[in-house]
Amino acid sequence: MQEIELKFLVPAARLKGLMRQAKVKSSETTQLAAHYYDTADYALANAGIGLRIRKEGTNWVQTIKAGGDGLAARLEHNTLLETNQVQAMLDDNNLLPDLSLYQDTPIAPALAEFKLKKLTKNLTRQYVTDVQRTTRLLKDTSNKDKGSDKSHDNHSNPSSNHVEMAYDYGQIIHGNDASLCQPIQEIEFELVSGELEFLFATAKIWCKRYKLCLSTVTKAERGGLLIKGEDFSPAVGADLSQLKVDEHSSLPQFIRAVVHNCLLQILPNSSAIVAGSEDDSHLLQLHLGIGRLRVALKTFKKFSEHINPEWSLILRQTERLLGDYCGLAYIAAHVEQQLVQQGAPSVEWTTDIAKLKITPINAIAANDFQITLLELIEFAMSADSNEESAAPLAVDKLAKILAKKQLKLLKADHQLVDLSDDLSDDLSDDLSDDLIEQPPETALQDTEVGSEAVADSNIAGVEKQQAAQHKVQRQLNDLRYISEFAAPLYASKKTKRLLKQLTKAQQALSQHQDHQQYQRYYQQKATTDVNALYGAGWFAALTLSDWQRCQKRLAKVRRTASFW
Repeated sequence: MQEIELKFLVPAARLKGLMRQAKVKSSETTQLAAHYYDTADYALANAGIGLRIRKEGTNWVQTIKAGGDGLAARLEHNTLLETNQVQAMLDDNNLLPDLSLYQDTPIAPALAEFKLKKLTKNLTRQYVTDVQRTTRLLKDTSNKDKGSDKSHDNHSNPSSNHVEMAYDYGQIIHGNDASLCQPIQEIEFELVSGELEFLFATAKIWCKRYKLCLSTVTKAERGGLLIKGEDFSPAVGADLSQLKVDEHSSLPQFIRAVVHNCLLQILPNSSAIVAGSEDDSHLLQLHLGIGRLRVALKTFKKFSEHINPEWSLILRQTERLLGDYCGLAYIAAHVEQQLVQQGAPSVEWTTDIAKLKITPINAIAANDFQITLLELIEFAMSADSNEESAAPLAVDKLAKILAKKQLKLLKADHQLVDLSDDLSDDLSDDLSDDLIEQPPETALQDTEVGSEAVADSNIAGVEKQQAAQHKVQRQLNDLRYISEFAAPLYASKKTKRLLKQLTKAQQALSQHQDHQQYQRYYQQKATTDVNALYGAGWFAALTLSDWQRCQKRLAKVRRTASFW
């Protein structure tokens, strides 16, 4: 059976109001005591499998969860156990799962790589959960016109749409040390029957009302972190091996798969941040994931009629807010330490970070961003048979898109090369001509004025060059990400070769722009702290070598053949 549910963290400020809606006359409260199992080397967790035995009221249920789409769906198999048998194992302190239950079941493929007898012998209880669960069944009471096409497609029987709301409050406890525990306070919405659309419509209502924050972190994952003594899972980068597209993908299928792939990077990192992570690696990967998604939505906006243009606006706003924080946070956590090791005087950045109006958790917990994530998940999980049946293949459109993006990159690169070559020569020639045309005495008197003109012109030229660099960076991002999304449709060595050069050029230019940003931060800081002058000079020197590397990388991109 497939379980489809959405999980949210509950902000403390909204808990009382939420509980008033959760604990109504029709709701039920159950005490759940669950024992979670794995091997000493976390073989099940590493395979994405969760295995538990849980007491639900007076019943004992063995549950295994595996696979899924990484968004809201997972395979789940539940088996009611014999109470007396479980009690006997508890009395002997030897409660263990029975893996033979999963032979010839839909969950069997998830266990195919294991030898079940050997696996059973190596299982130990890793942690337990003690949770009070309040459940309420939410029904679709909408009165839709059943004669309309929309009603027929999406709500053929609204009364069959049921979602179970479950509020969990309790703790996760270490299996071998009861003093080690973590609190649980979360709410889940699971589709019991009916249409996927009703699940998301219900979740959005509660999300808007109580400012809920999406979380993809399961209890099993949290228990594993507790065992390891860690607060959060590592940051998740882009994983293109999870992109499920091929030459037979239609336009709507292609964009849904691309959005799904981007969300696999975004959701784990945003979940860590709203849970309290201040690790800049979560912030960086979330920022990159949003950037990839924005490129996809902008480039493939005509691939599906269900793409909402407001998604891009909200993602852009969030990306900018995160970007403002990224630079200072990285300087404080990493750059400053590296400079001190090189002999630089220490510079304090705590107050500068504190002055930022928006922190990452503010930006990610913002209701419009959370609602956008919900709508994107729904889009990725849904399918419109009418739209897809009439849509052409994605491969027929991608070649034209890629060629156009490549042309824009080459044009932007050409403009940047011209600016870089001409900037210093033009400025010095202009000043020399002005001085030569005047008598020596006048020229000497006007040297100071001329120097100021050179300085002003120099600043203007540098600003133009930096603007041109940003334009090249945007085009590089676009072409690289679009090429990555399209790569499975073009199986060739040329694909890997161009992607390699695009990635190296993008990374080189990103580093160059980062160093320019750090230089500006240190220069600005130097107005109140002279110790920052060291950092300003350090990064000014780095940008010179950076730019030479960028030019070499961009030249290789120009020479590399396209694959479409």
